[in-house]
Amino acid sequence: MTIPVGSLGISFYREDLSTLGPRPVVETSEIELPVEANKIVLVDDVLFTGRTTLAALEALALLGPTIRVQLCVLIDRGHRELPIAADFIGRTVATTMNEVIEVKFMETDGVEKVLLMEKT
Repeated sequence: MTIPVGSLGISFYREDLSTLGPRPVVETSEIELPVEANKIVLVDDVLFTGRTTLAALEALALLGPTIRVQLCVLIDRGHRELPIAADFIGRTVATTMNEVIEVKFMETDGVEKVLLMEKT
């Protein structure tokens, strides 16, 4: 059984773009199957405030109604600003607000690792 995979570009749905950096990358969505009447698993690297998940849900809602949406995150670092919880969590990492978690992937970064760093 092959599970279809796609990507959501959520930059247009973020109300906090000015706090993310000087020039946020605007990505396009690449969903090749209809979401209507399907079960969807949203996957994100780090769950922090919940704003990225909210933006993804808003982008997904424009594609049509789904049967069910579940959230899978590699790292849950807490500090939620919105009432969002992951259904599947790779690891929970306690952090302070002065720390940043960065996830690197072989496909995009040439290396696979998770970094916990102090904000500069």
